[in-house]
Amino acid sequence: MVQTRRARGPYAKSRGRRAEIVGAAVEVFSTAGYHKGSLREVADKVGLSQAGLLHHFPSKERLLQAVLTWRDEGAVEHIGRPLPEGTDLLRALVLLAEHNARAPELVELHVVLSAEGTSADHPLHAYFVDRYAFVYDLVLRALGHAEAHGQLRPEVDRPSAARTLIALMDGLQAQWLLHRHEVDMPTDLRRYVQALLTVDL
Repeated sequence: MVQTRRARGPYAKSRGRRAEIVGAAVEVFSTAGYHKGSLREVADKVGLSQAGLLHHFPSKERLLQAVLTWRDEGAVEHIGRPLPEGTDLLRALVLLAEHNARAPELVELHVVLSAEGTSADHPLHAYFVDRYAFVYDLVLRALGHAEAHGQLRPEVDRPSAARTLIALMDGLQAQWLLHRHEVDMPTDLRRYVQALLTVDL
């Protein structure tokens, strides 16, 4: 039987401190954005000096990278590894929207940073270009898998449906932030995906 060692001493404390900093950065960047959100504000939230924060993350860009890694790992953890295929993947995206509705900081972080990241000179631009390409390919392959198994309606254009599904996911998040009691992200997303399929989602 293999036992996993638990981190102890300074390393465990440092790892815990880094997690606190990332959590504070999520709050700051999700409300103020990357440019307006300051390292000083993040440091204040965890009771550190700016120099103390830079000991853990030597630059604002490195901290932002840690925030995005935290967000992406959380999404993958919720969907599950290995990533599902076909209608299972489409169903997982609906469930992810349901999960995000219980974590508004995730929604705010995505909406604010993805809007900023459309600018070519933004430090997040390449990240969001690559992220969109990855998600598009993931959804396109899921639709292709469904098509190969007779689960996709014959009139559906897969590239168009993939782009529309991603746009719907992003757009619903922005609308939800504005009207949380009126917009039901998972229900609207499920309704669109179900219209593409010949089987129950």
